Amino acid sequence: MIMPYDADYQETKLILLAKASMKSEFRPLADWVDETFGVKTINIVYDTIDNGNRPRLELCFEFEREKNYFLNKDSFGLAGDKQQAIALYFKQTLEEQGIADQYPTENIWIIYGGFEPIARTEANQNIPQEKIDELKRELDNKDLWEISRAFSGVTFFLYTDEQVKQYESSTIKELWANKYFDLLEPYNQFSYFKRGAFTIYLDSKENFDTNYASNWYYYYK
Repeated sequence: MIMPYDADYQETKLILLAKASMKSEFRPLADWVDETFGVKTINIVYDTIDNGNRPRLELCFEFEREKNYFLNKDSFGLAGDKQQAIALYFKQTLEEQGIADQYPTENIWIIYGGFEPIARTEANQNIPQEKIDELKRELDNKDLWEISRAFSGVTFFLYTDEQVKQYESSTIKELWANKYFDLLEPYNQFSYFKRGAFTIYLDSKENFDTNYASNWYYYYK
């Protein structure tokens, strides 16, 4: 899972909405992973890469912290140790079910996905651009150049670096954050955004022009 349009994200979303279920043949592995590592596996997706020559297994968790557990060194060992353990247990469950021929496991690549950050991105992207344009007109602030969103965040661009310094410590920033949250809330399907914890970023056209050649690709790269 990387972006909201990915098939594995959409499949996992349906599971969280109780409109679909994880494939039953993957449930033994999910239960073992949850018990062994203290996480909650929402979905498991099997596919192939390298022109179909290498199997891949993705374990999908709800929260980024669960995904990160498998990427960092901890009490269980390195991420590679976890991959090996998961691959071996997956193969064992397939053999016990008599379906090992349906899911080749030779040189299988184990990856991990977190649902929450992608859901946050989807919610932010689902705000119609006209609503953001309307918000800018409503705020009617001569110092506000642009409102730009990317992934799960939004940046309010002022014109100068000096204005950014002034607005960072003003109540206007909090007002803008609340106004933007009002736009976001109808698309906050899983309530991952919390009003009290939501914030916006401030930047300047001066910085955008000087350091990023007035180019959005460079800015968000």
